[in-house]
Amino acid sequence: MSSSNMKIKALLGAALALAISSVGARADEPTPAALNYANQIFVDIGMKASIDQVVPGMLAQLERNVTSTRPELKDSLHETVLAIEPEFIKTEQGVMADSVKFLASKMTEQELKETLAFYESPAGKKYVALEPSVVQEVGNLARAWRQQLSTDILTRAREEMKKKGFDF
Repeated sequence: MSSSNMKIKALLGAALALAISSVGARADEPTPAALNYANQIFVDIGMKASIDQVVPGMLAQLERNVTSTRPELKDSLHETVLAIEPEFIKTEQGVMADSVKFLASKMTEQELKETLAFYESPAGKKYVALEPSVVQEVGNLARAWRQQLSTDILTRAREEMKKKGFDF
């Protein structure tokens, strides 16, 4: 998984966890102010920037994949990619609008305003800056723990089974 995909996943996860854990959820249509706050939260946490990289990244990957086996298509394919890119860039707006509406529908306007204030505070900005490295480090720690745990569980199960007269 690329670091930008990991960042998108982490940012989406954090935003969705924040939205779902909100006590003030409501069924009404979000107000324009709530939508504005939610949108700005997504801008501040870097989700908008991450989404903005998806289409160019996928098109670049297409070019790399095709030209690795068909190098003679490089120039023509590049022209094609440039021509179709705007069509797919437009789809980002729908994803952002749906994401913003989802978040705004799960939190009250006041909660969104407070959340935005946090992300725009020095502590919130520091959190956003540190989050990718924290998520990566926690992932590394969890992987190492799982590997050690797997070994330890197997060792202990073997010990206990040996006491019962079984080897495996």
